[in-house]
Amino acid sequence: MKFGAGWLASAPQLAQEVFLNELSEGALLALPWLFEFWAFPHQLPPEGEDWRTWVIMGGRGAGKTRAGAEWVRSEVEGAKPLDAGRSRRVALVGETIDQVREVMVFGESGILACSPPDRRPEWQATRKRLLWPNGATAQIFSAHDPESLRGPQFDAAWVDELAKWKRAEETWDMLQFGLRLGDVPRQCVTTTPRNVPILKGILSNSTTVVTQAPTEANRAYLAESFLEEVRNRYAGTRLGRQELDGELLEDTQGALWTLGLLDQARVEEAGTLGRVVVAVDPPVTGHKGSDECGIVVVGANTKGAPKDWHAVVLEDATVSGATPDEWARAALAAMERHEADCLVAEVNQGGDLVESVIRQVDALVPYKAVRASKGKSARAEPVAALYAQGRIKHLGALNGLEDQMCRMTQQGYEGKGSPDRVDALVWAVTELLIQPNRGAQHPRVRSL
Repeated sequence: MKFGAGWLASAPQLAQEVFLNELSEGALLALPWLFEFWAFPHQLPPEGEDWRTWVIMGGRGAGKTRAGAEWVRSEVEGAKPLDAGRSRRVALVGETIDQVREVMVFGESGILACSPPDRRPEWQATRKRLLWPNGATAQIFSAHDPESLRGPQFDAAWVDELAKWKRAEETWDMLQFGLRLGDVPRQCVTTTPRNVPILKGILSNSTTVVTQAPTEANRAYLAESFLEEVRNRYAGTRLGRQELDGELLEDTQGALWTLGLLDQARVEEAGTLGRVVVAVDPPVTGHKGSDECGIVVVGANTKGAPKDWHAVVLEDATVSGATPDEWARAALAAMERHEADCLVAEVNQGGDLVESVIRQVDALVPYKAVRASKGKSARAEPVAALYAQGRIKHLGALNGLEDQMCRMTQQGYEGKGSPDRVDALVWAVTELLIQPNRGAQHPRVRSL
């Protein structure tokens, strides 16, 4: 009979005691380090000898890092601490040196944490490498510096979060040229999937084997509050399917925005901005069961000719199930955080009541009412064109907003409910770049 952790955890207490009592003292001491016993199926390497790349695609917290670290162990370790393993020279490649060191090497599920005391490698900081008791080594590399992989050679490699690397193609190519030692050099790729060419190309290779698992597969080692929170927020969304279910999603047919386009639009600093506005798309009703209230903050630099103007989406401050007072306060708080000069609100559904709600919280806020005369897709198309021209950037990841953007097509919105976040984004960008400087409405000053 083949035993494993799943059987042991679900077996009656008597059966557990019988099993454990039959083990020798040495076997009991070794048990915590026998990953094959504790691993989930998606964490175990493929069988057979005809594969070259093992891709582990999983949701956040699905156990990908642990699987990668244990695979490195299985490659370099022999039967005894000083015995040679299958591989002796390993490349550890992540997005940055810091991420390789802190996650792949020193992380809670990294190589050092997974290694038993008599086989634990030594970290040589000056050489940026691990040295095992049997002489095997693992060198660390950053995807920001593909050229650092030119020259070294390896018989194994562990690649982490490949799908989010900015220079993925170059780094991957350099690594492939270096994997030239041993009879069949192999590599393990652990990543949350994204619809990027490099990952799709690897998956289409006949020598690639894929295992896949959602976040829930590793729930025994995750906080229940975390699982409840992310499922409540992202279940059923494209982002949830990608980040939690570990699915590789193709772009929606006819989408105005794609994941690749939005990845290219990401920046780490906003730069100099002349104007900042907060745009609000209020829900039709105002109670805890209401739709989201889209609240998006956008800043713009409008110096020079209009063709040179550009904008940065600073924050998605959208709130769900909020009362009118709550969403008004959330919008005004976003204005204060970003020192915005105008609050723009769509009034198709609420009319003058929208302004009334806002003024009850802040009677002096600079305010501008906008009314839609076109459909959502028609209003969104000019904004999408500005993204295609590289004139709109995102400060960091704006997951909820970006999920809606990738579902907006020329024929309409392909998601559930209403694209409130996208509507707010469109109004903000329209105010800053497309139809600018029409003026805000103050309590006693109205634009004509």
